[in-house]
Amino acid sequence: MSLKKQQGFTVLELVIVIVFLAVIGTVCIIQSRNLQISQRDSQRKTAINALYYNLEDVYYAAHKAYPQAITADGLKGVDPSLLKDPDGVMIGDQNSDYTYTPKNCTNGQCKSYELRANLEQESDYIKDSRNQ
Repeated sequence: MSLKKQQGFTVLELVIVIVFLAVIGTVCIIQSRNLQISQRDSQRKTAINALYYNLEDVYYAAHKAYPQAITADGLKGVDPSLLKDPDGVMIGDQNSDYTYTPKNCTNGQCKSYELRANLEQESDYIKDSRNQ
């Protein structure tokens, strides 16, 4: 009497492999999504910091006041692409992740401001003017 060696996989083994691959795939997709969100949040923080330091070290030093609105012409030391959020919406537009709020303004000259970025994974990133 000869015994034949079984070849191939059982249905249970195939199901286990498929479930394992599905779990690994799901984890990879979630991690990729989280990495993209972190990258966008980092991009937002970088832009707000660039605007902040330009407003403080360049604009305020030259004008002894802050602008009533942020524009590419007003902040010449900032790359114009930084004035747009990761979705391409310009600062000041209604749906922008970036907000510039001037305070105590007279004739287009303001005494202080608040810069804000709406982040996806953390609370809002806020920079207030040095001069109040």
